[in-house]
Amino acid sequence: MHMEPLIGPRIKLRPMLASDGPELVQAASDGELWNLPYTFVPSEKTIDSYIRTALEGRADGTVIPFITQLIEPKCVIGSTRFWKIDWENRKLEIGWTWLAKSWQRTFVNTEAKLLMLGFAFERLNCVRVQFVTDEMNETSCAALLRLGAKQEGIVRHDLIMPGGRKRDSVQFSIIDEEWPAVRHFLEERLKVSSESDLAPPQTAPRAIDQRL
Repeated sequence: MHMEPLIGPRIKLRPMLASDGPELVQAASDGELWNLPYTFVPSEKTIDSYIRTALEGRADGTVIPFITQLIEPKCVIGSTRFWKIDWENRKLEIGWTWLAKSWQRTFVNTEAKLLMLGFAFERLNCVRVQFVTDEMNETSCAALLRLGAKQEGIVRHDLIMPGGRKRDSVQFSIIDEEWPAVRHFLEERLKVSSESDLAPPQTAPRAIDQRL
């Protein structure tokens, strides 16, 4: 499907391009995020396969990968995607999400989730959106519960991580009947963003992950 950018007041989720590699690596290089034990963030060595996998999934119709970009100043600060798209059963997963460290714990993730969930439930008419995160990533698990997602269980030995660890994943979901309450929560959270959330950082964007 042809995908237009999802545009909010302060961020834009635009379709990933094959040429986005250098900006993604620049964002991910802070803290060498490709070494994080609970997620997959591209490095200079893995960026080509990272983008190729995303774009192949888009060609197959099962993935819609995005670049997370500030509207002003125009700057790439992370990535996210719809994947495991099941058109027949009207469900998908939001994942592969990572953000620049300078913009984590700000409005960015909230605004991105509002844009993506709104598109999934209101444009694609999804009945279910799921999230899967590492059991070790307690921050992401807590954030999903605050969002209003329901924890469904643990998938044991779900993935083998780059270091060889057998990862247990926690699965969450939001269903269509729950979406109005989740949307209200996200809208209210954006309204009460603090001044520190609204102000751009004084340093260049740096990246840190949360695979939601």
